[in-house]
Amino acid sequence: MSVSGVNELRKGITGRKRRWMIATLMLSFFIVIMTIILLMVGNNLYSFKTVVAVLSGESIKGATFAILTLRLPRMLAGLFVGLAFGMAGSTFQTILRNPLASPDIIGVTTGSSVAAVFCILVLKLSGFVVSLVSVLFGLLVSVVIYLLSRGGQFSGGRLILIGIGVQAMLNSVISTMLLKANQYDVPGAMRWLSGSLNTMSMTDIPRLALVVMVFGTITVLLGKYLQILELGEQSAVALGVRTDLTRMLLIGSAVVLTAFATAVSGPVAFVAFLSGPIAKRLVGSGKSHALPSGLVGALLVLIADFIGQFALGIKLPVGVITGILGAPYLIILLIRMNRTGGAA
Repeated sequence: MSVSGVNELRKGITGRKRRWMIATLMLSFFIVIMTIILLMVGNNLYSFKTVVAVLSGESIKGATFAILTLRLPRMLAGLFVGLAFGMAGSTFQTILRNPLASPDIIGVTTGSSVAAVFCILVLKLSGFVVSLVSVLFGLLVSVVIYLLSRGGQFSGGRLILIGIGVQAMLNSVISTMLLKANQYDVPGAMRWLSGSLNTMSMTDIPRLALVVMVFGTITVLLGKYLQILELGEQSAVALGVRTDLTRMLLIGSAVVLTAFATAVSGPVAFVAFLSGPIAKRLVGSGKSHALPSGLVGALLVLIADFIGQFALGIKLPVGVITGILGAPYLIILLIRMNRTGGAA
């Protein structure tokens, strides 16, 4: 390669790094802005100075309860749920090389949902037990989907089809439970199924934060291998990637992130589906999209929660707002894939 060619290559690499850094910093900046707004705005509007004073430990009548007990847990839950869904969705879409392969479309979140609804409606349970059962069953369903998709060799297309089939089956189970349940128990289950941050408390945050930090870090560190896996099985093996181990670690991390996020907030629609494509457009190619996708997911959930609480005159769960945002994109994507013969 000539000297000019090497210089152009270096210039391209530097440009991609700069674009990735700028996009990541801008997303982080907007997330900080949204977290501040969500702590300031509510039935009573508090100044930024008051919010800082309360977070610093100062006791202010009315403000301390509103900020620390009501607003802070809700904001932190939205932040970590968005990070989890965003990174998980991008991981599935990249590994399976299909923009439809997000956890809420291929049955992963539905696995957690059916367990939670069973606990709420049939066993009359609540709190930590529901979250625990939801996580465990979500992991179990994910393992079943993965094993059924393997056959002789791993197939992303087969995993998507099996996941969609399992999702349809589990959704019918949820519908059956809702129809047979006591009418007084149904609203609680429906609120959870819509994806809601309304009942968050600080006891919900530590477990979710720990899971996001641990498995999110694994996803980010393995992000460079995601780019190689996207080239295909043979190319990845030729470049020295242990494809089965890497894929299992990435999918396992994505499943755990999805299961824990779903257990806390319910299935917040389309966040995992939207985050990866948006991050890819912002960051461009050549760099891992794992962290930017998580930041996009967090920003989507925080903005959707603000809209659901204050912008429409009535209070709506965050999952309803993200569903309104995501449904048109899904329709456009399906139309585009139909026109191009399956390529997004």
